Formats: sequence, C-alpha cells, structure tokens
Amino acid sequence: MYELEILKQPEMRDVDTAYGKPSGPVRVGTIAGRSVAFLPRHGKRHGIPAHRLPHEANMLALKDLGVQRVISTSSVGSLRMEIEPGGFLVPDDFFSPWKILTYFDSEVRHVTPSLDEDLREALVATGKGLGLRVYESGTYVQAIGPRLETKAEIRAMSEFGDVVGMTMASEATLANELDMDYACLCIVDNYCHGLVEEPLTYEKIVENQKTNAENAKALIARFLGELK
Repeated sequence: MYELEILKQPEMRDVDTAYGKPSGPVRVGTIAGRSVAFLPRHGKRHGIPAHRLPHEANMLALKDLGVQRVISTSSVGSLRMEIEPGGFLVPDDFFSPWKILTYFDSEVRHVTPSLDEDLREALVATGKGLGLRVYESGTYVQAIGPRLETKAEIRAMSEFGDVVGMTMASEATLANELDMDYACLCIVDNYCHGLVEEPLTYEKIVENQKTNAENAKALIARFLGELK
C-alpha cells in the first residue's frame, strides 16, 4: 500500500529522528475530520527490503508527529490450511524471539508486548461488514528475511503460529515502548513454503498482493472513516 487516496489535503513532512530518517516523507492529512499520518514502510516503489527497514526511525517519526494509534497492513503467508489466501487475519499476539528491537539500549526498562484490543475488534468488525473473509485472531510469527522460509522452518513455526511475515512484531514492540496503541491487518497472500504442492515464489506472492490490495484499501478506508 503506497497511496492512501482518501487522505484529504495531504502534506509531505520530511522528518528526522534520533535514529535517522524514516522510510520516506510522512504524508499528513485528514480522514473524516481526523488527523492521519501515512508512511509506506518499504519506501518509494518498495525499495527497502524487510531486513533493512528503519523501524526505530519509522515509529519515532510517527510519535514525533503526534500519532497515538497505529494501524499497519502486512502481507503474510499462512501457516495453516484453514487460513486461506485472499482473506485477512487480525492477530492478537506475535512471536519474534530472534530479533527484538528496542529504544531502551541504555536503561533497564521492560515492556510487556501487546496488540490493542479495541483497534483489533474494530478492524474485524469493519472487514466483516464489507463481506470480506476475516480471521478474528491468530499469532503472527516474524521471520528475519530477506529470503523466504525453508520447509523445515515452516514446520517449526506452525507449532506456535498462524501466519508469518517480516515486519509487524518489530513495529508493535517499538510502538509499545512509545506508548502508542498498535494493531495490524494481515493480508494473507499465500500458503507458506511446503504447505501445498505448488512451489512458492516471490513473483506469485506479488501477483496475489495486487489482487488483495484493493480489498485492503477498502477495509482501511471504511475503518478510518468509522473509527471512534
């Protein structure tokens, strides 16, 4: 998602933070009278790979602009046959013990990670109201990337997760540290490597993303318009 067409009177904000610049300029405007900031995490034309995303700068830039609640979208692979591509999953937990980012490098602070339940419930209700297939909960497993996962890794991940991606857990952790509410709309674009006989390729994932993107935009637009 590189554009948010429903953003009214957008202004480009070139933000700098203590962690450097974010993935690109932040677009700030209004939706249904509410101030909204929009930041494509992968930058212009998807130029920044997942393992090199400036997560700390991205989340801090939003905080510095006054953002209090964060909604992200994330392309994911399904770890379970019953979670079908073309649907959406709104995770209620995440798993990423091998890559944990933090702002607290120089002080002892411990934050208990969580995803905001009010935002989660609103995303689920909006999706169902549009007649979309929405899975109400699940655990997001964050892989490191940039490569896709091996079949053995997928078998292991399926023991404790429902979908796999490369971004959300880092963002959610940092949002928690900045006292921002965070929820994610996961777009299920494919079955993970080894779940089905068809070989998994990046090209196939991109093809599915294009198909699912319009439904995701419609859901986010309705959600932002109705958010209390």
